[in-house]
Amino acid sequence: MAAMPQDESSLAVPLIVDQEPHRLDNKLDDLESNYRHPSSGTTSSFKTIFHGLNALSGVGILSIPYALATGGWLSLILLFLTAAAAFYSGLLIKKCMDVDSNITTYPDIGERAFGNKGRILISVFMYVELYLVATGFLILEGDNLQNLFPDMGFEAAGLKLDSRQTFVLIVALVILPTVLLDNLSILSYISASGVLASAIILASIFCAGAFDGIGFHEKGIPLNLHGLPTAVSLYAFCYCAHPVFPTLYTSIKNKNQFSNVLLICFVLCTFTYASMAVLGYLMFGSEVQSQITLNLPTNKLSSRVAIYTTLVNPISKYALMVTPIVNAAKNWLPGGYNKRSSSVFIGTSLVISTVIVALVVPFFGSLMSLVGAFLSLSASIVLPCLCYLKISGAYRRLGFDAVAIGSVVVLGVAVMVFGTYKSLVDIIGNF
Repeated sequence: MAAMPQDESSLAVPLIVDQEPHRLDNKLDDLESNYRHPSSGTTSSFKTIFHGLNALSGVGILSIPYALATGGWLSLILLFLTAAAAFYSGLLIKKCMDVDSNITTYPDIGERAFGNKGRILISVFMYVELYLVATGFLILEGDNLQNLFPDMGFEAAGLKLDSRQTFVLIVALVILPTVLLDNLSILSYISASGVLASAIILASIFCAGAFDGIGFHEKGIPLNLHGLPTAVSLYAFCYCAHPVFPTLYTSIKNKNQFSNVLLICFVLCTFTYASMAVLGYLMFGSEVQSQITLNLPTNKLSSRVAIYTTLVNPISKYALMVTPIVNAAKNWLPGGYNKRSSSVFIGTSLVISTVIVALVVPFFGSLMSLVGAFLSLSASIVLPCLCYLKISGAYRRLGFDAVAIGSVVVLGVAVMVFGTYKSLVDIIGNF
């Protein structure tokens, strides 16, 4: 198989790798060429666990209580089933890579299974997901800053913006220079703090409920069938790290340990997500918002720690989300264009476009539900299963594997259809 072009990327990458200090520049070159890492096989299992936890830890932790409130207590079962399906599809990615040593990235798997169309399909899903997650960052920042400073409005030349819209613009101006940077070393290390940030947020939420007068008194409802599509979509959004699994597998020293590493990552992250969901639902019940930080009293120390921790990560991660899109767009331009000028133009255009989308569609929960239903479920569950069936040839043999994986695909597609429909209806209905 041909070597992978430089315009392929993964959704998230382990940003601190087990390399010598003098290779930092090389690491960042890899990052800026869309996260493609060489198959070095030098990372210990312990560090691979950290990288996996970092890839799985994200802003989904903020919306997980809302997901539980939308689906009811019994929807927690679907969280565990989603985690199990995502873990299993992660193992299928490993099996696909074992077939061909030339496979080092997620798009490589798509090409090995379905040719160039498979590579393009997977790449498009990743780029669109990156773009919408970056947009969600702006919505998240605007909502939480408005919660802290509700009277921060703006009016000039007949243009009137409320506090949330003003903060979206301010955050975009703060983020813009990071998008135009040639060297993302500082941001790459800051954004690798996802594991610590999730732990701090979970601890802060617990302290807010236990010691700041909120308590855990809400009973909730057993099940809300109408809200299940949204709940499952948001659960799926929490497990959208599959494009980085090939990087983890190629970099781990002892590849026989990869399955165990993946299991530990999923168990720990699922425990964190489930704990946050239960705490948030017990604290605020059906009143919990799409970001639990919006429910917190801003005059309490624990609440401010949670909110400020929530605000820091998106600012640093935004540039890392859109860099692959910038690089891919540059590679589509004719060779005569100045690369630096192209980067500035494309990066600025991307920031402006995400600001517009964030202002037009200011519904964090609905947008993340759409990402989870249409993109995360497809990239994390459906596509790995289809690729494995094609690469292994299991679809020709109606054995247990083919039936089990086929069932997962059918259920995944069903949830994708209903979840996407429900998310679009919610977005349209909110206008």
